Amino acid sequence: MAAAARETRYRGRQAVNGSLAYDLDYAVRERELRHAGEAVRKQEKVRSAPRVLVREREYVSKLAVLGVAAIMGLALVVLMNYVELTLLSSETVKLQSQLAELETEHVHLTAQYQQMFDMASVKEAAEAAGMGKPSSTQMDRLDLSEGDSAVAYQRKEPNLFQRILSSLHGGVYAVVEYFD
Repeated sequence: MAAAARETRYRGRQAVNGSLAYDLDYAVRERELRHAGEAVRKQEKVRSAPRVLVREREYVSKLAVLGVAAIMGLALVVLMNYVELTLLSSETVKLQSQLAELETEHVHLTAQYQQMFDMASVKEAAEAAGMGKPSSTQMDRLDLSEGDSAVAYQRKEPNLFQRILSSLHGGVYAVVEYFD
């Protein structure tokens, strides 16, 4: 009975002598037994060059390129306008300070002007310089009883060559004046 119990308990397994640990080579041996009758296949190891993964070439839309160029152009224009605005702001500050200085100078000069043209001070300065009112003998009368006469000269009309030269002279003068 003990033998029968042992048989049912370990059915399909081999007898174990001393250890009940798993046999790790069991699956390898079973596979070798199943394939024992088959011919041994020779696997050739073919070495190939490592494959490089290459993406397909992507095409960029012309409209996208134009859009990016337009955005970059507008950004450049905005940047240049900010630079110009900064320069104009600094120039405005300089001109406002100069205006304040000139207004102060104007007030000072106006006060001096009013002081110089005070009639009492003018009379005093004239008498100190030896000036006085003219007497009747110092006055001369101008007689305008005769008619007036005037001579009018006609201007000669310039020819074509002179008009071209004067036009060129005016153009050159305008360019020089522009760059000065």
